[in-house]
Amino acid sequence: MPIDPMLIDPMLIDPEMCIAGRDLTEPTLSPDGHLIASVTSEAGVTSIRVMPIDGGPERIVTSVPQPAAGRGLGGGCLAWTDEGHGIVYVGRDGGLWVAPVDGAGSRARAMAPGRGLAAPASNGDGSPVVITCDEAEVWMLWPSGEGPALRLDLGEDDFVCDPQIAIVNEPDGSECLHVVWQAWNVPDMAWDHSILRRVRLRRPTLNDGFSPLWEVHSREMVEGIGAILQPRILRDGRISSVRDDHGWLNLWVDEQVLISEPCEHAGPTWGPGLSSYAWSPDESMVAFTRNELGFARLCVMSLDTAEITEIARGVHGHLHWRGEHLVAVRTGARTPTQVVSYRLGSGVSAQSGVGTTRRVHQVGPVIAWDGIDLPEPELFATPLPVTEAEAVGDQEAKLHARLYRAAGPVRSQAVVVWVHGGPTDQWQVTFMPRVAWLWSRGLDVLVVDPRGTTGHGRAYQQALRGRWGELDASDTAAMIRAYQAESGTQPERTLIAGSSSGGLTVLSVLRHHAELVAAGIAISPVSDLADLAERSHRFEAHYSLSLVGDLSDHDRYRELSPVHHADQIAGPLMMIHGEEDPVVPADHSRTLAAEIAQSGGRVDLHLFAGEGHGLRQIPHRLEEYRLIAEFIEQILRGG
Repeated sequence: MPIDPMLIDPMLIDPEMCIAGRDLTEPTLSPDGHLIASVTSEAGVTSIRVMPIDGGPERIVTSVPQPAAGRGLGGGCLAWTDEGHGIVYVGRDGGLWVAPVDGAGSRARAMAPGRGLAAPASNGDGSPVVITCDEAEVWMLWPSGEGPALRLDLGEDDFVCDPQIAIVNEPDGSECLHVVWQAWNVPDMAWDHSILRRVRLRRPTLNDGFSPLWEVHSREMVEGIGAILQPRILRDGRISSVRDDHGWLNLWVDEQVLISEPCEHAGPTWGPGLSSYAWSPDESMVAFTRNELGFARLCVMSLDTAEITEIARGVHGHLHWRGEHLVAVRTGARTPTQVVSYRLGSGVSAQSGVGTTRRVHQVGPVIAWDGIDLPEPELFATPLPVTEAEAVGDQEAKLHARLYRAAGPVRSQAVVVWVHGGPTDQWQVTFMPRVAWLWSRGLDVLVVDPRGTTGHGRAYQQALRGRWGELDASDTAAMIRAYQAESGTQPERTLIAGSSSGGLTVLSVLRHHAELVAAGIAISPVSDLADLAERSHRFEAHYSLSLVGDLSDHDRYRELSPVHHADQIAGPLMMIHGEEDPVVPADHSRTLAAEIAQSGGRVDLHLFAGEGHGLRQIPHRLEEYRLIAEFIEQILRGG
């Protein structure tokens, strides 16, 4: 008789451990390279902290007004300015603030609060700051207040993101200010097709000398085949970026690919502040990340020799390089999220890690995790059906997943199949307390990458277009079948879970492939695709145009929307939804639950007041863990 996972010692990993600790984002070095600033969020309070690069205590610079922290490997909150004497940051109120590092307090600057500012960027040398407003405008501001705000874009794009600024010495000897940013237009999302826009600014010559201000001198657009993101301005005016013109998100300089390989060097633009590569100060080396089927490593390439050195394993983000040090957020299946620095001297060689010194400056999760021998997942793959492989032009094409296999005497021979949200995203092998919590109870956890997932090349990601709610479900079903055949796990001990878009996959699997699973858990699930397109927040309001099709195709939207086929979803199904969800309206889940119940299916709906797209409040997060544990226990006991 298999061991019931809920009878295993529940204190091995408890929910309190999973939600305790703090989130760490956006470590950024001061202009002189001596200090690291980072954004730290703990128990609902966000602050900016600084710490010496050579080791020492962290100090809070400001928490009032609270900074608007990024999430995960995204940022867009802060930049050093005033030659390292201050930090400019975006507050939760949407306004821009300057926090002097000497502790003199925060000062409001430039725009009024509430304008949706994000992604400030500066050279840190007293030059202007560039920033986006409402994801639609690019502005140049003076933190010192010496000049008026100047709008740089012409309003020609629906979305803008991640402006960068640099002073460049032109071939004629003149000095130009270059500003570059990413942009895209409906119906495309940033990962479907995006462009770069560059503006050159010069100081006008006046009768009494040069003006301290700048005016637009010229404009240009940089466009590739598909996505182009994370622009950086090099000292000679060239632009580096990440592009997927050759089928993979690789590092480019101008129109030449710098590192061409069948793995991705960045993830999709879900928000500002992504930094998956960084140049050395003299631009002779570039540090970059590799995503290898969800696993990752940090590498450095020498431009002189084209030699690539592996610096460290693990997922890295927020890369920033000044002086001899590279800072980043580092995380992995067995590595609690941390802010680290690498001292990269001239001795870096092709042998892994030679010539580097890693120092840990901050750790996010609580110390209790240090005593747990967490699992490293293994790759799991199954071939695509022949017809599908032919469609993508690759006879060796596979579907991909990562398997956290429970081990030892507590193994229950039960599995939770987890589908990430997005759907244009991926759960890389990062520190994931919820996965570890399930694993500690004797459950296998299969994290699947159905087509539409990033990290496997452009063709894999773009294959979902027009087939959302169909292809992701059939791919997930194929991976479940392959896992069950390999492990001997029975459908009655197989559960499927997912949130947002992953929740749509859960509902679609229960509808079309119910024989494979015992039950489903859907958190903030997408269930009404047509209404979602009309009511979701601005960033995703047009997402279904590429993933489903034109809104005039009512039959297609109806066919792919679970809410219109509730009688085909018998459950058992548990749904969790925040009442104030701005992405997927909570009344979608209310309607779906009522329709399932009316048709005789089993459904449990739990709504949380004051919550948005995913639960944030500590009592609600603890309740979510309790509900999931009780639901799994009931299912595995035959309830």
